[in-house]
Amino acid sequence: MNYNQAEFTAAYGTSAQLPESKHLEVSFVGRSNVGKSSIMNKIFSRKNLVKVSSTPGKTSTINFFAVDGIDFVDLPGYGFAKVAKSEKGRWSELIEGYFAQDRRFALVVALVDIRHDASKLDVQMISYLAERELPFMIVFTKADKLSKTQQAKQVAMLCRQLACAGDVCVLPCSSLSGSGISDLRSLIEDAVRQAR
Repeated sequence: MNYNQAEFTAAYGTSAQLPESKHLEVSFVGRSNVGKSSIMNKIFSRKNLVKVSSTPGKTSTINFFAVDGIDFVDLPGYGFAKVAKSEKGRWSELIEGYFAQDRRFALVVALVDIRHDASKLDVQMISYLAERELPFMIVFTKADKLSKTQQAKQVAMLCRQLACAGDVCVLPCSSLSGSGISDLRSLIEDAVRQAR
């Protein structure tokens, strides 16, 4: 897959606006400040294709990016406190509305910050993906902030908190150092091959 060819194709403000799913989709979901845009940019080897904001919670639409006939989908971050209730409601409608549709899900990449305990919303998201039997993996972001030993401890603890069964693939990653990114690309490509 030629990630360098990634291009932004569309943004939608409500799930009702989403067109029918024509291509396989690789979706990214996580808390507002988990580093979703940075990880996506690192996958694409681009600096600013996916907008990175200094203010968490800026992604308020579902954004689509095309790579070699695959749609990469950037979902709004969840759980940011400084947002009006009405806006939070709209984001939750966007995320749930997206997953409730009959779409061509190849892989959902659920992002969780490796440095902290899993939030209640993280736990809910993982159990939702599992209940819906969607193909998903968990990427633990900001891994460069911890030593290898600390990473292993945190991954084990987070897997317990998120009630990850042994068959869920987990991967520590860093958009800063690039660690884990080539593995993530390979896992995405495997998922796409299987979904075809």
